[in-house]
Amino acid sequence: MASENPIVLHLGDPVEFNKELFAQISEQFTVIRPSLEERQRDAFLKALKEKKWGNFQGIFRPFWNTGGEMGRWDAELIPLLPSSLKVYGSAGAGYDWMDVDILADHGILYCNGAQASSEAVADMAIFHIISVFRNMQWSMDGARSGDPNLFLEAHRGTQITAHNPQTQILGIIGLGNIGYTIARKAYACFGMKIYYQDLYRKPTEQENAIGASFCQTLDDLLAVADCIVLATPFGGSKLITKETLAKFKKGSKFVNIARGTLVDEDALVGALKSGHLSAVGLDVHDSEPNVNKELAKMRNVTLTAHTAGGAAETMIGFERLSMENVQHVLTGQEALTPVNKHMFK
Repeated sequence: MASENPIVLHLGDPVEFNKELFAQISEQFTVIRPSLEERQRDAFLKALKEKKWGNFQGIFRPFWNTGGEMGRWDAELIPLLPSSLKVYGSAGAGYDWMDVDILADHGILYCNGAQASSEAVADMAIFHIISVFRNMQWSMDGARSGDPNLFLEAHRGTQITAHNPQTQILGIIGLGNIGYTIARKAYACFGMKIYYQDLYRKPTEQENAIGASFCQTLDDLLAVADCIVLATPFGGSKLITKETLAKFKKGSKFVNIARGTLVDEDALVGALKSGHLSAVGLDVHDSEPNVNKELAKMRNVTLTAHTAGGAAETMIGFERLSMENVQHVLTGQEALTPVNKHMFK
């Protein structure tokens, strides 16, 4: 396939919000949008083998819920991509469906949309933090029950184990865009003490802005925090396990707005039943859309349906970033939100 302009694949539904940007990109590049049938895995692999779309240089996926019909981008799929491909820009913050290390081995930059979802996800985290400290699930269940006895039980009982977040230690695993925004809000809203653990320590000025303390190891963080928030990408294995939970401060709380696959939910149930954990808030679940039935029964567990990033501003930003990252890289500029740049050899 010959083209005067660089070829860019558009995976998924048509652009809905940033139409002026899309028009600009359509002038700069030859945009090809494979059909739904062509995006099914067998058909997609066959098309790559046959170089159906030529030597394309960029891919953008503007929506997280379409464009992924071919399944996991792995050691079977990635080597079939043309050597001309430089960048893949996608909606969404998580990338557990993409082997970004293999992309890096092939010289392909992966860019996500986490920056666009930071505000929304952080707000949901704040909701869950309030809920686990103030027994909000118990209170909401009592109010919605229609049963005066359950209403009064919640009215009188929730305060026994409720605490103000103020002065409590919030431990954050992963202080990237989302984690830092959570910390900033919790510090400003409640005056919480911020502790964090990450692969990389933040510059002193960023730590000082939120009163943050860096923990050298995850064990150090778990031992001191009154509430742990998980805000790190999926790294290929569970991070919160029976062994990890045993190292949590007794009576502490846990919030997950990252990925459900990072958590052993059976171990989480055990930690709650034993009283080692006092409350849990989950926006993400291990086998979505199925929710752990034991957790769903517990009044000290707040559950939401993976809607942390679900704001209009997020959708618009996801779409925009997916295109802008490709546009920047293919015009010789720096990517806006690179994920695997540090993996390049």
